[in-house]
Amino acid sequence: MRILLVEDDTAQLEPLQTALSQAGHIVDGVENGAIAQWAITQRDYDLLILDWMLPEISGLDLCRQYRKAGKTAPVLMLTAKDTTGEKVTGLDAGADDYLVKPTDLFELLARVRALGRRSPVWQGDKLQLADLQLHISTQIVERGAAQVELSTREFQLLEYLMRHPCQILSRNQIEQALWEWGSEPESNATTTLVRRLRQRLQLLNAADWLETVYGMGYRLNPERQK
Repeated sequence: MRILLVEDDTAQLEPLQTALSQAGHIVDGVENGAIAQWAITQRDYDLLILDWMLPEISGLDLCRQYRKAGKTAPVLMLTAKDTTGEKVTGLDAGADDYLVKPTDLFELLARVRALGRRSPVWQGDKLQLADLQLHISTQIVERGAAQVELSTREFQLLEYLMRHPCQILSRNQIEQALWEWGSEPESNATTTLVRRLRQRLQLLNAADWLETVYGMGYRLNPERQK
């Protein structure tokens, strides 16, 4: 998933960002509410993790604005505010989950997985598209009796494609989904990554699913084999 992590304390931001990245997520970490507000307008996120107390714009106001704009991605409030009234306020502002600091990383990662499973294409701990299954915890893609282990980048691309089945995704959309802020990909990076993933899918007899739509982008289309 692509996650926006907003935390003004760098001593907390950095280890959280590292843990989420090591779990296979693409994470944009920012320390300021105003920057987070801008980031939300620039990219689509699968999950927002918001501290309540932030410079310029609070996490609570960010959450309210996000919902008012019609955005539907899950929001996890991660804050030191721990009274019942504060939890109710956070959830009523539009948060889907609420976690009080200090945070246990294992619990945070479990909450993130749980929120990610709210997507309709989730089946337990895996993404399912037709008879193709992507196991999140192991980064293994499976079809029938065949299994292939993916690299982290291959896994991230396939996860993104499976979350948007049968949609044409432009090169720019893929780059925005998979690369963090300030980490610009090389000009041929997406082409190379698609080729590598297609080679992996070939081992599952599903390479044709990953279509190149000339002049527009790429599409994962299970209908190709019917």
